[in-house]
Amino acid sequence: MMNILGTLKRDLGELSRISRFVKLLVAVNATLDFSLQHLVADGATDLLVKVFGEIGRPARSAVGMSSLPFNFAVEIEAIVENRD
Repeated sequence: MMNILGTLKRDLGELSRISRFVKLLVAVNATLDFSLQHLVADGATDLLVKVFGEIGRPARSAVGMSSLPFNFAVEIEAIVENRD
């Protein structure tokens, strides 16, 4: 989530231009017996709500994957609405 916020700041200039976080897709690199993907996604959502308040509370999907690129632990896709 921190990488996404950094990218948004770079691209928008200021995070205050964000009007809301619409949707997050959280993909978790997990074994077959791991079923707590939603708890991993809570970390991203909790950070957004702490920083942005209610506009940081998106719709959300959390899924387990057998592998992710570069063996990353988590990959997050965000749909964000800006004020422009």
